[in-house]
Amino acid sequence: MNTTFLLKEAKAWVKRRQGPDEIVRVVPDIDDDNRALTYKLYVAYGADTRHLPDEKNPDYLGQILFDTEGYWIYDGDELTIAEQEQLAKFIINYVEVI
Repeated sequence: MNTTFLLKEAKAWVKRRQGPDEIVRVVPDIDDDNRALTYKLYVAYGADTRHLPDEKNPDYLGQILFDTEGYWIYDGDELTIAEQEQLAKFIINYVEVI
């Protein structure tokens, strides 16, 4: 069972421990079963770096991976545990405004 509800790109406000707060672009990576279990994280505003591969993109913050039971893990080294938790909660609790 997938307990995440974010199925298209969204922006999340993250309170950063070091430096100013930031808006993060959360991009779901949809799998073959039309489920999003991996979410790539990028700085939302700045230079257009979408053409760069993640490993060379200075705006890439890592990714959050969910298992089918809703447990998650962060893969990256840019975010603190508190920042990771903020983004995981945003993804899990995301509700599309109609």
